[in-house]
Amino acid sequence: MDNSSGVGVLDKAAVVLSALEAGPTTLAGLVTATGLARPTAHRLAVALEHHRLVSRDMQGRFILGPRLQELASAAGEDRLLAAAGPVLAALRDHTGESAQLYRRQGDLRVCVAAAERMSGLRDTVPIGSALPMTAGSAAQILLAWEEPDRLHRGLQGARFTATTLAGVRRRGWAQSVAEREQGVASVSAPVRGPNNRVIAGVSVSGPIERLTRQPGRLHAQSVVEAAARLSEAVKRGS
Repeated sequence: MDNSSGVGVLDKAAVVLSALEAGPTTLAGLVTATGLARPTAHRLAVALEHHRLVSRDMQGRFILGPRLQELASAAGEDRLLAAAGPVLAALRDHTGESAQLYRRQGDLRVCVAAAERMSGLRDTVPIGSALPMTAGSAAQILLAWEEPDRLHRGLQGARFTATTLAGVRRRGWAQSVAEREQGVASVSAPVRGPNNRVIAGVSVSGPIERLTRQPGRLHAQSVVEAAARLSEAVKRGS
């Protein structure tokens, strides 16, 4: 067997997973693709299924399991956070406003990285802050590309509408003025993972007197460019 690690059972399990990369496979197909004995192929596939690394489709064929996607997402999050520091600092320096990175967790959005404006009036969102998904430009970003049923549920009690989110999808960025907090405006754009799914939102926020009531005119391009750099960092590592 090629690429032997010296740990036979792991090498065989890796061969099974590699065979399933091509798509759904019957046990007979797995035996052919791996060169393993039928009982060995079956025992390994069932053991991997127990750990959710392998699953079955509607026809009972073996497929890659959900645990692999969960691990890939965790790795993607690590890449995202590693890239976030310098990108948010550059965004803050370019716009002169505080910059944040948000991820969705259930009905909340959590600030997972930030670069604060050094002095003067600013909007401070500490890392770890959990904010509602019902207000603010980052909430709009994290909801706008959801599946229709989740989007509809997310609009219940929100301070923005389906029409607002349609505009967000069309433009590729969102803005809010005194939506989350009186006197605060913000602009946000989506960070996308390898499958183009929105995995985070990048924002700049600050007082309305500086950002004005059309903050997107001032900062949308900078925020979109920062989000694109983070998307590229995640996809490069995938």
